[in-house]
Amino acid sequence: MHNAIKPNPEDLPSSAQLLKSTVIAAVAAVVILVTIVLPSEYGIDPTRIGGILGLANMGEIKTQLAEEAVADGQVELQSQSGSFDQSSLLNEVAWTDEVSVILTPGEGIEIKLAMDEGAIAEFAWTVEGGVVNYDLHGDGGGQSTTYGRGRAVPGHEGSLTAAFTGNHGWFWRNRDDQDVSVTLFVRGAYSEVIGAN
Repeated sequence: MHNAIKPNPEDLPSSAQLLKSTVIAAVAAVVILVTIVLPSEYGIDPTRIGGILGLANMGEIKTQLAEEAVADGQVELQSQSGSFDQSSLLNEVAWTDEVSVILTPGEGIEIKLAMDEGAIAEFAWTVEGGVVNYDLHGDGGGQSTTYGRGRAVPGHEGSLTAAFTGNHGWFWRNRDDQDVSVTLFVRGAYSEVIGAN
């Protein structure tokens, strides 16, 4: 024998009430996704609310750490030679272009060289006042590649061979809590420095 009491049909929600509750739940889920999940997990902040709440910075750090973990598993920089040695940089006098930028804490900048496939450019860059994270990559003609990445680096030098015709260069981000100065020296087979003021 069952002691369950049959509910009164008037006490049950109507189809319209169920639909309204479902729509409210869906809207709430989208709002949470856009304002909290995307900024905190992926650094994507279309509403800028994540930045106000401090979530966007957390997402950027998570994304960068994930990219750096992938980079750590890859082969060292392709088409690059040696480690950074500031003394060799100071002895060089025949650089074609020199670009210096100041990066405030958290700020990033990208500078690229317009290069044809197979072209080679030599480079050296230094950081004064701290260290930077960097990503050396290329894009153009629907193609993209990463040559290498580094975290908390004071500088680097080597050569870059363009994998395809396009723009190839560096993205630097200052993760220190003070301003840093990045100076890039380049020479070789490129037609233009892009992103330099």
